[in-house]
Amino acid sequence: MVATGWWMTQTRAANWRDADWSSSGVLLAQPTTNEAAIYVMAARTGGLKGALSLHTWLVLKRSGATNYDRYDVVGWGNPVRKNAYDADANWYSNRPAIIHEIHGQQAVSLIPQIEKAIADYPYANRGNYVIWPGPNSNSFVAHVLRAVPEIGIVLPPNAVGRDFPTEGKFLAVDDDWKNFHANLFGYVGISAGVRSGFEIQFMGLVAGLDILNPGLKVPGFGRIGF
Repeated sequence: MVATGWWMTQTRAANWRDADWSSSGVLLAQPTTNEAAIYVMAARTGGLKGALSLHTWLVLKRSGATNYDRYDVVGWGNPVRKNAYDADANWYSNRPAIIHEIHGQQAVSLIPQIEKAIADYPYANRGNYVIWPGPNSNSFVAHVLRAVPEIGIVLPPNAVGRDFPTEGKFLAVDDDWKNFHANLFGYVGISAGVRSGFEIQFMGLVAGLDILNPGLKVPGFGRIGF
């Protein structure tokens, strides 16, 4: 496992108590513009699982607001959390990155749909979280992205748990008919379409070809662009 070997050479927090959970500075602490914005964010997760997986979350900023709302899922208590951390907080000391962002009028129109998808998430009760194969933090964000396909992306291939079928369907097509999914409870599956390209999913890991933005999807490492 090349990704695991690489991860073992990295400096990282020994446990969650020693980790840095403070703001990373990726986003402005206080927005200086009135426009609405949507951010999909990701950082390597903690422990050995960080070799293979990201933790992802959503950040929303309403038009005229001077603050962000962060939504993500955690593995203790009630899974879905709002503003439990700074919008751009480090995750287990790992610096996050913005993997997609939307601004302006498009964000204004999509924020209510995103909030509805969050409210409708079917695994929001205490005890619903399953670290692998899901439903986990990445299953939650992927659920929102499928429910609101206008956001226009799929999560990176190293967001383990993103392919867990939160809708409870072995076969599914996104509402805009631009992506097809077949998945057996997060263990094995395929995806094909404009957003995902072609993917083979096995035990939470993903390999494939990104066609719209040419690149390879490599288990553990994520997307490698051409």
